[in-house]
Amino acid sequence: MNMHETTGLQTLADGDAVTELFGSFLLGSDEFALPASCIREVVNYPAKVTALPLSPAYLEGMFTLRGSVIPIVNLGRLFRADAPRAMPSDKIAILDFQQVLIGIVFQDTGEILRVPASERSALHYAAGDAHAVIAGTIMLGGGARLLQILDPQAMLRIENVPHVLALQASGAKLSTARYHAQSERRQCVSFHAAGATFAFEMCAIQEIIRVPELHSSILNSELCLGRMHFRGSQVAVVDFSALLHAAAPGKQAAPEQRIIVVRLEESTVGFLVDSVDSIVHFFSDEVLPIPLLSKARAAMFAGCISKEGLGDIIFLDHREILSQAEIVEMRDGHARLFPADKETAAATQKARRRVYITFTVDTQFAVEIGQVREIIDFGGAITTPPGMPACMRGMLNLRQQMISIIDLRQLYAMAPLADASAGKIMIVERGEERYGFLVDHVDNIMTISDSARFTAPQMIRTGAHDDLRSEMDEMIDIGTGDQRQTLSVFQCDHLLEKLGQALPQAA
Repeated sequence: MNMHETTGLQTLADGDAVTELFGSFLLGSDEFALPASCIREVVNYPAKVTALPLSPAYLEGMFTLRGSVIPIVNLGRLFRADAPRAMPSDKIAILDFQQVLIGIVFQDTGEILRVPASERSALHYAAGDAHAVIAGTIMLGGGARLLQILDPQAMLRIENVPHVLALQASGAKLSTARYHAQSERRQCVSFHAAGATFAFEMCAIQEIIRVPELHSSILNSELCLGRMHFRGSQVAVVDFSALLHAAAPGKQAAPEQRIIVVRLEESTVGFLVDSVDSIVHFFSDEVLPIPLLSKARAAMFAGCISKEGLGDIIFLDHREILSQAEIVEMRDGHARLFPADKETAAATQKARRRVYITFTVDTQFAVEIGQVREIIDFGGAITTPPGMPACMRGMLNLRQQMISIIDLRQLYAMAPLADASAGKIMIVERGEERYGFLVDHVDNIMTISDSARFTAPQMIRTGAHDDLRSEMDEMIDIGTGDQRQTLSVFQCDHLLEKLGQALPQAA
């Protein structure tokens, strides 16, 4: 059945009878009907469904379809909480609900029915009865066939219809202008938690660090794991999975876990996440509104960014993640219990600070975040034309842009990475050209004072030609004691100059 061609309510006068069009659907042994006027189309169950935390149990997740985010409602679980989850063989009816698209899961489609009023009956319920989603019945064949008519208005309640419509309208206005204004490009950092992918905008993040020793306090709770010492202050650490009611009891810490330090108004909060994945660039009109079926922390879900190769990323409004009361409780409570080291805090605020990405290519490096366009996983359809030098992994078509992938280990005669699939590609942009540097892994995002940056020793700068550090003329010294680290400051321009000399055809 092609519902896409039959949208719109049609009525026919036949004496006193009014004929209405319905689409029929199967769910188990039951047959349901929806007014054709609300059906946009029917699609197969998508291969990739993104979980949306804090949603009701009957929401299977969401997927993107031609520039719209579609929540998927499991009708069976709407009636009965222990009903089976959706199956890959199921169908989804896309409904136009208050100008917002919603998907309803069925096992199969039926047919288009032209039903006269004499074969329809309306049902009436007491106020608040859950069965009000069944608006009436259709009796066909003298009662041999019974269909239950669904009422979308009673079945669904989208909490943020005005917000969705406003974002849709603003996105349409920006679509023609974004290509002419480079300043419109924004960056976010994606991370995993609670089985889904999220992102904070770059401007919200102070640092991303490995999980340090967390200290307990009387303010510990299911949400607040404890506190950490950060820049002369005690900062509360929030379990992001617990925030989404998805933390597993007794969950063990993993090496991939990170703490994203975020500034919330006058407070600093650390969010513990399962892993930090990529740096993603986007334009404002690429943030697709998410129709929400729950009020729980609804304001934190700013939209969805859908990128080829990255999937659907839930974009967060960091200002709305915690309530004002939660922020004040953690900030004031820790401030009273653990006064700040005022001298350290004052010195930190006074010094000029820059944001760096730290990564590893045999040894650790730091690159100013402004030099990097985005970071993606190694993989995808990398093609290797014949005659390319060994250090050129090939060409990657990333969203209709060709990127030269350069293996830094091969360029500097290092041993190959044991598992290249675990590597990351750091993409830089110079004029019309884009290059991807293959690195072992990306470690952290750090804010570091200029006072910790110094000229690299002459011995390193004039050292072995096959040492990547010899291309870098500055270093950063961070930490103290056993935690002290010295990192070479990665200069993309230096490396591209070397590459241009060695491989003029790739410059």
